[in-house]
Amino acid sequence: MPSPVELTFLVGALAVINALTFLLFGWDKRQAQCGRRRVAEARLLLLAALGGTPGAYAARRHFRHKTRKQPFVGRLHALAVLQVLAIAALVVWVAG
Repeated sequence: MPSPVELTFLVGALAVINALTFLLFGWDKRQAQCGRRRVAEARLLLLAALGGTPGAYAARRHFRHKTRKQPFVGRLHALAVLQVLAIAALVVWVAG
């Protein structure tokens, strides 16, 4: 079982990565509207893979950005499923 300090660090790190993901989606939307250089989809997906999936989903809804873009949407959904499965496996493993 992780210590309170480890849990605090994990929650803080996830909060930062999700905020960064949300902001980067917003930045990409703004860049698209202005016809400027965009954020690479690989970078957005990397942030989601590092734990920023909730931030990515929140940003997609808030900014109405990347909501129909394939294969991006499919890849984001696949990451979300993998993360849910990993969390479930971790919970089962920790619970013993």
